[in-house]
Amino acid sequence: MEKRAGISGLTGSFKEAVFQIPDGSKVVFAGSVAVCTPFAELLAYAVKDRRFELVYLPRADITSARRMEWSEGVGFTVTGQEGDPRGPAAIVLLGGLAMPKFGCPLAQVQEVVRSLSTKGTILVGVCFMGIFEREGWAGALPFDSVIDATMEVSLTRRDTLQT
Repeated sequence: MEKRAGISGLTGSFKEAVFQIPDGSKVVFAGSVAVCTPFAELLAYAVKDRRFELVYLPRADITSARRMEWSEGVGFTVTGQEGDPRGPAAIVLLGGLAMPKFGCPLAQVQEVVRSLSTKGTILVGVCFMGIFEREGWAGALPFDSVIDATMEVSLTRRDTLQT
C-alpha cells in the first residue's frame, strides 16, 4: 500500500490501477446519482490519453447506461446518450454505491459485476473514508484494487480572512 496526497494522488492511483488494460478498451463506471458522477468524470480525465470507451451506470443500473464523452472546454461529461456496458476491460465501482443514503444493495452490484465481467475484466473500487470496508463490500466483491481516499475540509468565512 502506497499513500499519496491530493487530487493528483487520486488520479495517479487510478492511472496505475488501470495501466494493464489496452488503450481503446471499454471502462464502465458505476456510481450513485449526482454524488459519484463528478468523480467518474475526474477519473476519466486522468486517463484521457488512453482513448477508452467510457460508460457510466447510475445506481449500477445497466438499463440506464450512459456514454461519457470529452467536451472541449469542459472536460468529460456523462451524456444523455445510451451506452453499452457489455464487455468492459474494467469496471470501476464508486463508493457512493455503498453509502446507505445514496447507494444501492450490495446484491445488485454483485449481479452487475457478474453479468458484465468477461475473462480478464478488472474490478477497481474508488471510495472515500473507508466506505467499502465499513459497509462490508471490500470482502464481498472481487476487487483487483481499491483506491480509498480521505478528505479534510476547512471553511474560512470572510469575516475571519485577513486583508
